Amino acid sequence: MDSMVIVDAANVVGSVPDGWWRDRHGAAERLRDALPQYADEGLPGLVAPPVEVVLVVEGAARGVESVEGVRVVPASGSGDDRIVQLVAEECGDRDCVVVTADRELRERVQALGARVTGPRAVWGRGQGGA
Repeated sequence: MDSMVIVDAANVVGSVPDGWWRDRHGAAERLRDALPQYADEGLPGLVAPPVEVVLVVEGAARGVESVEGVRVVPASGSGDDRIVQLVAEECGDRDCVVVTADRELRERVQALGARVTGPRAVWGRGQGGA
């Protein structure tokens, strides 16, 4: 069974001060477009391929569509709550990594058995992140 990587779009986009706040939808699309490589490559040092990559979007980014290699899941309310729900419902026995810097969210998903890593794990290979 594939591992799952769940990306907290709002938190990861917000980790790079590149003007994302002027176009939240576009910023989420840029992040989404940077993620398909991880479906085939995994997250170096964290998750071996194959990987199911899930991007959770909220607010103005809710209209972002899925692309090959990245399933986009809109949150009708809190993105954090939707991520916790995904971990609870879909991770089960599979290896699950949540990408976020949000301390409270990290604690919530770790309590359900998920591992966590920061935004640099997916937002740093030439996309403007550190």
